[in-house]
Amino acid sequence: MFGKKIKHTFFKSLRFRILLILIVIGIVPSIIVENVIVNSYENRAVDIRTVNVKNQCDILGNQLMKEDYLNHPESEVINNELSMLSAIYNGRILIINEDFRVIKDTFDIDVGRYVLSEEVIRCFEGEKNTPHYDKKNSYIELTSPLTVPGKKKVKGVMLISISTSEIADSIDMLEQRGNLLLIAICLLVVVFGYFLAGILVKPFSRVTKSIEDLTDGYLDEEISVPDYTETELITNAFNKMLSRMKVLDESRQEFVSNVSHELKTPMTSMKVLADSLVGQENVPVELYQEFMQDIAVEIDRENKIITDLLSLVKMDKKASDLNITEVNINHLLENILKRLKPIAEAKQVELILESYRPVVAEVDEVKLSLALSNLVENGIKYNTEDGWVRVTLNADHKYFYVSVADSGIGIPEESIDRIFERFYRVDKSHSREIGGTGLGLAITRNAIVMHRGAIKVKSEEHKGTTFSVRIPLTYIA
Repeated sequence: MFGKKIKHTFFKSLRFRILLILIVIGIVPSIIVENVIVNSYENRAVDIRTVNVKNQCDILGNQLMKEDYLNHPESEVINNELSMLSAIYNGRILIINEDFRVIKDTFDIDVGRYVLSEEVIRCFEGEKNTPHYDKKNSYIELTSPLTVPGKKKVKGVMLISISTSEIADSIDMLEQRGNLLLIAICLLVVVFGYFLAGILVKPFSRVTKSIEDLTDGYLDEEISVPDYTETELITNAFNKMLSRMKVLDESRQEFVSNVSHELKTPMTSMKVLADSLVGQENVPVELYQEFMQDIAVEIDRENKIITDLLSLVKMDKKASDLNITEVNINHLLENILKRLKPIAEAKQVELILESYRPVVAEVDEVKLSLALSNLVENGIKYNTEDGWVRVTLNADHKYFYVSVADSGIGIPEESIDRIFERFYRVDKSHSREIGGTGLGLAITRNAIVMHRGAIKVKSEEHKGTTFSVRIPLTYIA
């Protein structure tokens, strides 16, 4: 099973694919070259033999006509020359007269018979015939017209069939040597290709080894393999991911630490108050009531932290958990401001709502209401006396826009990038005094992102803050 896995892994590897490409590049051209050489040799050999035979047949044909061989085929000189030519080329020669009758056959088989083949007829008609090469049966067949010198009329035809077995033997030998050379080239390509592929793949192996060392905890630094552009891109991408993971890990550790601290602080306060009551005798009722009120405040604070944590956990879930319905955003904002009006009046902060057009959108009413309430409530809490919070609603054909601006204390420039982090507070002491948990903006951001929206913030210390929210009118799953 393990052997099969290794085999399967090798065939999927880059090394095997590079090796395969090198083999194809090395062997395919060799096969093509071998075939070209063999075919060229064969065509050349056939052409040379055909030309030689044709020339000798033309010379012999002139002698035939001078000796009037077509009418007197008993000439021993001509017969000997025909037999010699037939023997030299391991072939057969037929002399055919005007009646298409064979008057001479070097094999003495068809003498007296008639030959009406297409090649013979065309030769008698004065047409030029192309020699026919039969590779399968290893012979060349050609015709040579017999004419009286100075006249065009064909008096007879010499039909020659010559063997090409010698050429076939030479081609077989050439192919055998070519195949041996091809095998040698193949072996060289495989060996060379295997080592070359190993050299080419080595940087990727180093990348893999570095990543494995990082994941196993043996390294705690960025990796660098600049051999190729590709390996550099991979390592850069991995280093970016590693940096983000480190930031995420630090964020998680900080989150756990903050959760522990935030939950522990009210508990510590309640324990101190309770111990003070237990450690005293004859505690006055007024003091007892004061301590119990302080304990109740700490319990409320603990409850708010837990509630916000639960809300944040829900916001971290998939967007498919949204309960999407068509909601009138104008009414939603009116209800939020109506609900928060007592808090604003207590701080002498004016709430202003500006709606430029009726807006109906597909949203989760509960989650969006929570997100926008957090923005307005923060604008009230971190404001100054006689300040204001202005909520603006607008829309186009694709999105609706909510802007929450205030005249409050503002956010320092160095803190703007971190205000959406969990438990992050710009002014921790002031936040605790007004009951902040540091989770509100994290909840707001998650809710808006779940709606495929975006949130931006602009702020200047002592001049105010503006949160700009953009959400699609139609929810995109």
